[in-house]
Amino acid sequence: MSVTLKAIKRPDHTRSTTRKLRESGQVPAVVYGKEKESKSIAVDSIELIKTVRDEGRNAVISLDIADDSSVDVMLHDYQLDAIKDELVHADFYVVNMSEEMDVAVTVRLEGEPQGVKDGGVLQQALYEVQVRATPNNIPDEITIDVSSLDTGDSLTVADIPKAANYEILDDPESTLVTILTPTTDDDVEGIDNEDEEPELVGEAQTERNAD
Repeated sequence: MSVTLKAIKRPDHTRSTTRKLRESGQVPAVVYGKEKESKSIAVDSIELIKTVRDEGRNAVISLDIADDSSVDVMLHDYQLDAIKDELVHADFYVVNMSEEMDVAVTVRLEGEPQGVKDGGVLQQALYEVQVRATPNNIPDEITIDVSSLDTGDSLTVADIPKAANYEILDDPESTLVTILTPTTDDDVEGIDNEDEEPELVGEAQTERNAD
């Protein structure tokens, strides 16, 4: 089920009008899609942030545009003001609810691996995977239980539990997470010794003869 977000048309693209929109709490945005005419709109900044926070990055949004028809969209991209940390622009992509699409989905690790308890180091290689699904079946995130992993163990994309309503597109052999072997004092000493310059046989023999 999609969540509703109200929007207004934005016919005037001048800098002064755009600035006033932002000052009033609105975010300039564009709606576009496959074989769809692009539309310039504006949405409430706080409402957009709340929607994404509550519903997830891949949520389907019913965009209720004033004096126009509603349209199902997903937030495709957004821009932030690095100094003010405020939204300055958003892109919405019109979706076909019966048509599959490819999107990036966050991978979240759950649990404390046994290998980490024993001193190992968890290294996550992939933080997102590409998923193909219809809009309503796109997961907000994919959770992987890593609590049983021991030192030296790893998980690949192939270890992600299969789902009937979406397909993972990444290479099945791509590593998701690895528990690295802990570094011990002996390992560090061994590395230090390896860095020492070897004694030259000729020089050592000369020193002994001199003695």
